[in-house]
Amino acid sequence: MRKIVFYTIMSAALLIGSSFQSQAQCKKFTKQTCLPTLSPYTYNGQLNSAILSEGDIAELLLTFHKGEKYRISVCNQEMIGDVEFKVFDTKKNLIFDKAKSTDQSYWDFISNSTQQLIIQITVPEEKPKNEIIKSGCVTILVGFLDE
Repeated sequence: MRKIVFYTIMSAALLIGSSFQSQAQCKKFTKQTCLPTLSPYTYNGQLNSAILSEGDIAELLLTFHKGEKYRISVCNQEMIGDVEFKVFDTKKNLIFDKAKSTDQSYWDFISNSTQQLIIQITVPEEKPKNEIIKSGCVTILVGFLDE
């Protein structure tokens, strides 16, 4: 009985430890790789990152203020492929689709009104289903142009 309790506690500790390690690696990746993509925009200070796996879809609701110039930058680790990102208003009307624009991983715009927008991230799913599911860090950064 003691062995079962011991192994259960050790398994839980390993899972918690690996989660903290993954988040730390994601934060380091964001600082080193993603923050430079905002230039010349000023980072708003909100870190929106997560470890996502193939086939995952994540959404983030953010507020943008009237008259401000913004850059939404989506950055991810290469191991999970080229993530898709779309921007919707709160009524789910499509405003921006990376797939229908350039190969850039960011979108620059001027907010015509104070509004909330939904940023949707989709991690592509690899076709071979018999392999290990890949996961990696995905970060959404927002910058504003300080004029």
